[in-house]
Amino acid sequence: MRGSEGCAIATARILLQVVAKSKWSDVDQLLDTVQRVGRRLAQAAPRELVISNIVRRVLGLIRDEAKEDRNGNEFGTDSVSDIQSISTDHVPALPKAGVAAAPVRPALMPTNSFHFSKSLFNLLSAESTTTTGSTTTGSPTTPVSGAFTPISGGLTASVHALRSEVIDGIEEIMDEISQVADQIASFAEVQIHPGDYILVHRPSPTVERFLIKAAAKRQFTVLIASSTPPKGGSDAPYASLRKKLNAAGVKTINVMSSGLVAYMPKVNKVVMGASAVLPNGAIISDGGLGLVARAAHEFSKPVIVLSGVYKLCPEVAYDLEAAVELGDSSSYVSFADGPIVNGVEVENAVTELVPPEMIDMYITNL
Repeated sequence: MRGSEGCAIATARILLQVVAKSKWSDVDQLLDTVQRVGRRLAQAAPRELVISNIVRRVLGLIRDEAKEDRNGNEFGTDSVSDIQSISTDHVPALPKAGVAAAPVRPALMPTNSFHFSKSLFNLLSAESTTTTGSTTTGSPTTPVSGAFTPISGGLTASVHALRSEVIDGIEEIMDEISQVADQIASFAEVQIHPGDYILVHRPSPTVERFLIKAAAKRQFTVLIASSTPPKGGSDAPYASLRKKLNAAGVKTINVMSSGLVAYMPKVNKVVMGASAVLPNGAIISDGGLGLVARAAHEFSKPVIVLSGVYKLCPEVAYDLEAAVELGDSSSYVSFADGPIVNGVEVENAVTELVPPEMIDMYITNL
């Protein structure tokens, strides 16, 4: 499974099965099981950061449902340790028990800005608190500091009722993810104006939906930048998107990545998708978008990033350079012969890190 949306839905579906079919008698056991499964999923695909985000959302959902069942009694708050507990093997050493953990990352926006109770945005807006380290007793897994406060003694609802509530909540998360592209596309008419020249690079399904939605009421021109096609490829890149835009009266121009700088003075906006949005505002996206963002920055052209809320990462506990994935370059360069081949290293970046100073606006489904 590849792609942020596909991995997010698959993760939610797996966790739904864990909640529905695993044996647990209290909330503490359920939280521990979800954390162990989430840690394994994150290790299986370390570059898909949305997996950890969905695990955090499910953990928050379980806590919220348990808190409601306790009729407003005190309950442990979310902490940064959840992020560490489901991260990859690059997680730094965890603090020992009894040592105060780092405070939770401050809110991105005021919590009363949106009443979206079960979104990751609400989890990111949690009040800044300080928790003390603790370990889960009786668990065969690696100890997790400050993961949660035991609440099994105060749980009043039955396990069956809580199981049903959590399952319904996970299904709502899956529905929300499937609607992200349509919700982001609803802002297209505000951002794209008649006569604009919009540059996109290897447009994702969300970007395609954004352009098609704007084409319903706007007349503009789309420049589609793409890398050199692999040897033997005969189909024009993004033929389906060009056909839909042309049917709506929108002009499309194919631009090679090596020559996009020449078109940049004519461009009004650059629209790009993202696989993940990091805490500092940088994004991880398809290879080649770094070149597009740098060119737009030099010519003072606004760069707009389209990203669902489930792609916002509150913490990343490993080296960001590891997020850049290199693919096979043999389809672009022949290594069959030539004396210079042994002295040349050709890299084909599948994903790339775009720094925050080159991005002007983020549009989410909220």
